[in-house]
Amino acid sequence: MSTTASRLSADARREQLLDVAIDAFAKSGYHSTSMNDVAAAAGVTKPVLYQHFDSKRALYVALLEDVGDRITSAVLEATKNTDSGKETTRLGFIAYFTWVAEHPREFQLLFGSNDRTDVEFTAMTRKLESSLAEAIAPLITAGIDAQHQRTLALGLIALAIGVSQHLIAEGKRFNPETVAEQVFQFAWAGLRSVGR
Repeated sequence: MSTTASRLSADARREQLLDVAIDAFAKSGYHSTSMNDVAAAAGVTKPVLYQHFDSKRALYVALLEDVGDRITSAVLEATKNTDSGKETTRLGFIAYFTWVAEHPREFQLLFGSNDRTDVEFTAMTRKLESSLAEAIAPLITAGIDAQHQRTLALGLIALAIGVSQHLIAEGKRFNPETVAEQVFQFAWAGLRSVGR
């Protein structure tokens, strides 16, 4: 272990471990990745890893939460200073697809992993989708009630996730702004007629 690595604060060490865990779990999946694998990749001992995470499951849950927070923050940050529904939708899709293009492994952990058979992990993914919907729903300013806003927000999220799953599965680089513009045009065609 390097001297520099040993000087990290607890928060910085936790972030480092989460970043390393993304690569480890994305490469081998949850069941085939051990705490030894993560510790070795991080250049720390297993006891150091256990100081931050009680178990492999706790590490993976923390990882899913962290990645979910990152994608939500990217979308909310991109849309926070707009007051036009059209521009908000466009910027939200650009931020989302840019995040997916820059973080394909993280996207795979959330929405493309074979670990979706695990009830807890599936519930966490649904919780993320619900949190995204709660964040996006108020941005849909179409004179409709809150439940209708949330339903539309869930539809937008499902659309974005579905397109992303296919793009990531193809394994090719894609231009996030081009994809975002295409998806935005489709989504906006429907959104602009809502409430009329």
